[in-house]
Amino acid sequence: MLSAAGIGAGDEVIVPAFGNVEVAEAVKAAGAMPVFADIDPVTYCLSAASVEAAVTFRTAALIVVHRFGRSADIPGLREVGRRHELLILEQGESETPYDEVARRRAHAAYLNGRLRGVHTPDGGGEHTYQQYIVRVPGNGRPDRDAFARALRSRGVECRVPVKTPVHRMPGFRRDIRLPETELASDETLALPVDASLTKREMHRVVSACNALGGLLQPAF
Repeated sequence: MLSAAGIGAGDEVIVPAFGNVEVAEAVKAAGAMPVFADIDPVTYCLSAASVEAAVTFRTAALIVVHRFGRSADIPGLREVGRRHELLILEQGESETPYDEVARRRAHAAYLNGRLRGVHTPDGGGEHTYQQYIVRVPGNGRPDRDAFARALRSRGVECRVPVKTPVHRMPGFRRDIRLPETELASDETLALPVDASLTKREMHRVVSACNALGGLLQPAF
């Protein structure tokens, strides 16, 4: 799509560093230069303010990636694109049947009301919970990785959604600071929220997390 739009050598394309490296690789494959902007800490998608700050006279496009079932701030990003005459490309997530989304939302509501010691997600009206992302604060005590290991030892599957932000990877390393991206990479953890989970399985998630919650800061 970038190549078809005439974007290539000498152009810059703004992309998120929080997420998969494939987006930056696509920009590089088109001959353009990926430029990394920070995320909104609630949606984990590109921040319009950070995109605005990253625009230069070489910027030709930005790629918006919707994450974890939350949509990016499309009105704000489109306004930035309009002011600077940028091409905006969106990478969405797979469509999920309505009944499955409803069950995921019900599971998320259950977790939101019972989890302690982790920061639960701000759902928002449109959240489809493709993934249920919590934050595990470090505060000098057991960190996210230790918390995840402890959960797995209690039979709860969990995973780190983004282990290394792209601007810290070989081949894309930049001498920049993206504080929200870096903090999210250190703190986020995906807990089970699949529509197929039983009440007993959901209770196990809560029990395992809350058993460890005393080691962490209270949830906000």
